[in-house]
Amino acid sequence: MTPIRDYMSGDHRRCDDLFAAVEQSLAQPDPALPAQLFADFCQATLAHFQAEEETLFPAFEQATGIRMGPTQMMRLEHVQMRSLMDEARQALAAGDQDDYLGAAETLLILMQQHNLKEENVLYPMCDEHLAGHAGELLPLLQKTTGSAQS
Repeated sequence: MTPIRDYMSGDHRRCDDLFAAVEQSLAQPDPALPAQLFADFCQATLAHFQAEEETLFPAFEQATGIRMGPTQMMRLEHVQMRSLMDEARQALAAGDQDDYLGAAETLLILMQQHNLKEENVLYPMCDEHLAGHAGELLPLLQKTTGSAQS
């Protein structure tokens, strides 16, 4: 059983689904819909980052003593993704679909690479080193992400 990996990977899927809904909405006649859906995606993704940065990563770093390894790289990638999210949000607000699609494509590639590293490297390491604390950590992660999926 891999409770941390399973939960956090499931939350990745939830964020990915919200992101996909934005692109699908671009063909709809309601010009406000993509911006609203993108705001929903940003809220979910930023909550996911917060759960990692404030709960999961510190617990991992405390348990392993590793502070400049994978968690540091994930934090740096979160900064890059936040910047791309801001670019995409501004493009939607300006009604510039081409600029949005450019930022969104770069964001998608970065998210896919980032999620693979977390799901295949970091989360399994978290499950290994935090096995005795998963019962305490999961409710905190769920509270921060606002997702009760398991």
